[in-house]
Amino acid sequence: MCIATLSSRTGGTRSDLSPRLHRAYRETAYACRGAEIRIGRRSRALDDLLLTLGARQGALLTAWNPRSRLLPEPVNRRRQRQLADRLRRQRTAEAEGRLKAWREEMLLVAGDIRPARRLGRLFRQNMLVSLRTGRKASLVAP
Repeated sequence: MCIATLSSRTGGTRSDLSPRLHRAYRETAYACRGAEIRIGRRSRALDDLLLTLGARQGALLTAWNPRSRLLPEPVNRRRQRQLADRLRRQRTAEAEGRLKAWREEMLLVAGDIRPARRLGRLFRQNMLVSLRTGRKASLVAP
């Protein structure tokens, strides 16, 4: 995958991340309520889930490990609770990302992804996963 040089304002991926980190994001298996989500793939189960949540789009977002720097699990859990508190008015569902032994708690935020992108910046995340019914999941800068 070519690393795009678009800015976060245009919805593109970040060009300042290492190829290794981009590869890790692309290879991560994301899951929410039984729907498996992979970057660059469509998922009928995800489409059904989004529609069940009353949306045609959404985003996967976490507060864990800002800027991909490992934090202790209690700190990550506290940050994730803070994120969930900020999203209490949004339609959300618990989700996770897994790659080998690595795991992070995530939230699927249903609807317009702009609030999720703002929170991604606030919680210092490198990327989030953009979701749209009928389309492939993609990485976007917050």
